[in-house]
Amino acid sequence: MPELPEVEVVRRGLASWVAGRTIEAVDVVDARSVRRHPLGPEDFRGQLEGALVLDAVRRGKYLWLPLSDPDVPEARVHDPGAGPHTALLAHLGMSGQLLVEEPEAPDEKHLKVRLTLSDTLGMPRELRFVDQRIFGGLAVVPLVPTHDSGPGGRGDSDLPLIPGEAAHIGRDPLDPLFDPEAFHLRLRARRTGIKRALLDQRLVSGIGNIYADEALWGARLHYARPTDTLRRPETERLVHAVRDVMGRALVAGGTSFDSLYVNVNGASGYFSRSLDAYGRAGRACRRCAAAGEGGVIVRERFMNRSSYRCTRCQPVPRNARW
Repeated sequence: MPELPEVEVVRRGLASWVAGRTIEAVDVVDARSVRRHPLGPEDFRGQLEGALVLDAVRRGKYLWLPLSDPDVPEARVHDPGAGPHTALLAHLGMSGQLLVEEPEAPDEKHLKVRLTLSDTLGMPRELRFVDQRIFGGLAVVPLVPTHDSGPGGRGDSDLPLIPGEAAHIGRDPLDPLFDPEAFHLRLRARRTGIKRALLDQRLVSGIGNIYADEALWGARLHYARPTDTLRRPETERLVHAVRDVMGRALVAGGTSFDSLYVNVNGASGYFSRSLDAYGRAGRACRRCAAAGEGGVIVRERFMNRSSYRCTRCQPVPRNARW
């Protein structure tokens, strides 16, 4: 499943290619991909056609396109009191892709929704939602005020609005309003293992299994370390590691293990070549090898999935919470 860096790569592509353009036509090829829009495909189409895409915004793994209200003068669309009031919310799920294409390009095998955009010189006219496994989807949803009155997420807009579906999740580590001290205090208040806490989107959003393992390796912390035993320097080291691994993943275009994750131009990310822990079971720990020490990456069962760690620099803690 795409994690924060992969969704941020898609967001940046949408900001470059789609923001500022009007949705002229909507073709729902497979109604299953708009099942999260409760009033059905016709209402979905009606709410989108004629709307101006104002921005592309992300919090954690949630991605949305704020839409202008046709009844609000263009000069006021960035006024919080005037709008926007709705957004096109995209759930990528396991295999969802948002691709920009020219109309003459052949339809993808798993094309679900096609948006035709206003003609802009040098830019493709279509935004296509492609989804092989149909776990993702699109919906037009209302925007609500953020709990802290800050911007909804990463984007060019500073409007304090967010889809109601995303309002419950915490800010992610790349968000300028992410508060490391508050994060430390909330971790200390938990009585769980650190990886379970990192995967709790209410606490901190956008971190999935891959980047949790990579950040814990970078911070030299075992995934079962009790959160209430973390000292402030350790939390600071963990936040730095999370930001570092996600920043490097963004530069590499995200992590692609197969053809299901691509950016809006259909290109795969290549950060998988730089992973230090995830997927490296049985191989020497790079950090230990550089120091002439014998750590090995092992794979262990965790929450019906896998966790990867080094046997030497991420030892099992006392009172581990699995």
